[in-house]
Amino acid sequence: MPELIFDLSRKGRCAHAQLPPNTLQNATDIPAELLRVQPAALPEVSELQAVRHFTRLSQLNFSIDTHFYPLGSCTMKYNPRGVHKAAQLPGFLQRHPLAPESHSQGYMACAYELQEILKSVTGMRAVSLTPMAGAQGEFTGVAMIRAYHHARHDRARTEMLVPDAAHGTNPATAAQCGYTVREIPTDADGNVNIDALRAAVGPQTAGIMLTNPSTLGVFEQKIKEIAAILHDVGGLLYYDGANLNAILGKVRPGDMGFDVMHINLHKTFATPHGGGGPGSGPVAAGERLAAFLPTPMVGKSATGYEWLTAKACPQTIGRLSTFMGNAGILLRAHFYARLLGAAGMQRVAEFATLNANYMLKRLTAAGFNAAFPKRRASHEFIITLKKEAKEYHISALDVAKRLLDAGMHAPTMYFPLLVPECLLIEPTETETREVLDAFVATMILILKEMQTQPDKIKQAPQYLPVSRLDEVAAAREPEVVAGQEVIEHA
Repeated sequence: MPELIFDLSRKGRCAHAQLPPNTLQNATDIPAELLRVQPAALPEVSELQAVRHFTRLSQLNFSIDTHFYPLGSCTMKYNPRGVHKAAQLPGFLQRHPLAPESHSQGYMACAYELQEILKSVTGMRAVSLTPMAGAQGEFTGVAMIRAYHHARHDRARTEMLVPDAAHGTNPATAAQCGYTVREIPTDADGNVNIDALRAAVGPQTAGIMLTNPSTLGVFEQKIKEIAAILHDVGGLLYYDGANLNAILGKVRPGDMGFDVMHINLHKTFATPHGGGGPGSGPVAAGERLAAFLPTPMVGKSATGYEWLTAKACPQTIGRLSTFMGNAGILLRAHFYARLLGAAGMQRVAEFATLNANYMLKRLTAAGFNAAFPKRRASHEFIITLKKEAKEYHISALDVAKRLLDAGMHAPTMYFPLLVPECLLIEPTETETREVLDAFVATMILILKEMQTQPDKIKQAPQYLPVSRLDEVAAAREPEVVAGQEVIEHA
């Protein structure tokens, strides 16, 4: 267990070398009643001790910079440092969001080009970069569907169809927009059940929310038929763009028949997802819904780039934030797309799919069970440990903990919920074959341990600073530390 920095503290030690000059003198304008009477209870350590302590702590973290991170659906892939550096150029970093158009032409040019790139990638008519995250992009898409139906004086459409394998945010978004959610089951091969879909649609149907490839890691085999079923009854199709890297440059949601979609730029386009942000969820719309996109957007005229506001877009659903989206993430996405080019985007999809199918074949050959054995994987795949749980009393959680001992982050567990003892594995397009082989070898070793040393798995992790926690006790009797006091909640 690493030492606490307070354990290193010795009275009189200090690390003042990095203290800005005249710090105390510059603080004289602070009102006297706000100044401390007693010094802060900080550890007294040398600068080298502080550096070593926090460096050691950072090395205990699992991160994409240090470990294989096959976290399904979240695309925790490596992203080139160059795009982060470009987004921090002084002209971008120091631009004030209230700067006039005449002082923002460089940034607006990048935003306009990104809109055009995303239009090309998605097969949609128009793009708004305003949504600040994937969840807000979802809300935007469904709000646009609602605005479309209301503009046609069709207020009888009260239901939104959501497959049972959908991301949890899908039904939450539909409910937030005032719709009743109707669940559509999945068939034995991982597709939307077409018979159930036909039985569900009608004049009450506002639309359907789909991820394709789905969270089950497979491409909807009858996607054109699904689109026709919805459009024939006047409904619309929303595309959850969480898994866009599986089809990037290969097939476009607009060509599948979707009317609106959001894109997680912080997943597919250069900013690793995770940790709560930052995010960006632009929305792309087809012919039916383009007029309802949120503002502002960037337009181009003979004199340069300009903001398109509600005055230019009278049917817009309005603003979603004070300014136009998360500028830093949009810039990273723009540079990443330009860096890849059209051919590079195709390689993203090719290698993401190749890596996933390679691992799927190797794991099933070793004795693991694919959730959908008749299907080829997209960029991710699911194995189910239902058989192992019954035979060896080893759960997906146990396997995930054991992977940590091997220096590999665990895949997504127990999602989608309809697959028992589920491990959703996404190798991403940026890992080498040696890394994939190492993961497979570790999984094979764990499978052997199930048969010979099951307790070793149940007690994992054994080689990390924190061992197996009692999740039940932590949930029922958490201890929250505030200063030197411990507040217990029953």
